[in-house]
Amino acid sequence: MDKDALDVIQQLNAHGYTALLVGGCIRDVMCGLKPKDFDVATDAPLNEIKRIFRRSRIIGRRFPIAHVRYGRNLIEVSTFRQSVSDNIEHDAQGMILRDEAFGTLQEDAFRRDFSINALYFDPKSQEIIDYVDGLEDLANQRIRLIGEPAVRLAEDPVRILRAVRFATKLKFTLDAHIVELIEDSAKRLQAIPPARLFDEFLKLFLTGFGETIWHQIRNTGIARALFPTCNPNSDLIIAAMRNTDERIKSGLSVTPGFLIAVLLWEDYVARASDAALGDDDPAFATLRNQQHTIAIPRRFGTFAKETWMIQERLIKRNPRTIARLLQHKRFRAGFDFLCLRAESEPTLGDCATWWGTFQEQDEAGQNAMIEQLPRPQRKRRRRNKRDNAS
Repeated sequence: MDKDALDVIQQLNAHGYTALLVGGCIRDVMCGLKPKDFDVATDAPLNEIKRIFRRSRIIGRRFPIAHVRYGRNLIEVSTFRQSVSDNIEHDAQGMILRDEAFGTLQEDAFRRDFSINALYFDPKSQEIIDYVDGLEDLANQRIRLIGEPAVRLAEDPVRILRAVRFATKLKFTLDAHIVELIEDSAKRLQAIPPARLFDEFLKLFLTGFGETIWHQIRNTGIARALFPTCNPNSDLIIAAMRNTDERIKSGLSVTPGFLIAVLLWEDYVARASDAALGDDDPAFATLRNQQHTIAIPRRFGTFAKETWMIQERLIKRNPRTIARLLQHKRFRAGFDFLCLRAESEPTLGDCATWWGTFQEQDEAGQNAMIEQLPRPQRKRRRRNKRDNAS
């Protein structure tokens, strides 16, 4: 148990409120996994939570909750809500626009998304509280929505992404009703703010399960909804997902910018080679088009663009600029990108091998390799009539 989450519960209890651990932390412990986050649910109103905890703030417009800070650790504290109320505002398609319908513990359980996420734990009694057969679904390794699946997915289409992610992470099976609604839910993702979908993109593909998740969604409407211009069956994407998963499991750093560069590569190449599109800056056009679906922060878009720009220089290997290219801030990312491309483009194999060997050499060895490269021919300046006359 997280000591900060337990402190939140103890302080709320001391002020006369019920408070319990809830959601993913209980689910993961029951599955033998180490929880990443510890969330607290309580009957304390949000303004009371803010009053009790000096280092706290209310966040969220659709679902207001409190964040209580302990150094770098954030504990998410939510007030019990109802699943059915006049205080829940929906749009014409059934998506929840705003929810300030507070209720009881039992009502809170039934308004949560999946049964395995609606388990509560009382640290005082050491009791797990289950109103929705979540323990049974854990035992059966099943991802099941609480309530009518079509209604729950319409309320928040992002739940289809969460369902796929949980099923992959836990190696569970999706309930048949969820599978039937994948395509409909994928279409509804168009109504989700692009900034929120970027957060979901990170959770899907930068937590160590990206390759498996991509295999599951690439031929569904989900992949088209997230990255409408990419080729879902691209070998480059599969290789990049696998590489990212391996780096995460090895404790190495990863950046969303690299996967973005991979997922949008074919669109960029098409724009760069098709003069009819009239894109003065094909990289900018590719990234701008993607922003309609997933809002890519500028630093990651710039990372992708610079990774694309360096590809041609790596392939040409101009002896005069190799030393400068080696110092480029995106050299390593560009080289890794080139190596992944070489797995599906055999013509790039020798070039990728050359750069791999080059980096292993000392200065003398690098100079020798540069000397062996063919020198690019200088273009002869055409003499105009005035030059001829003189």
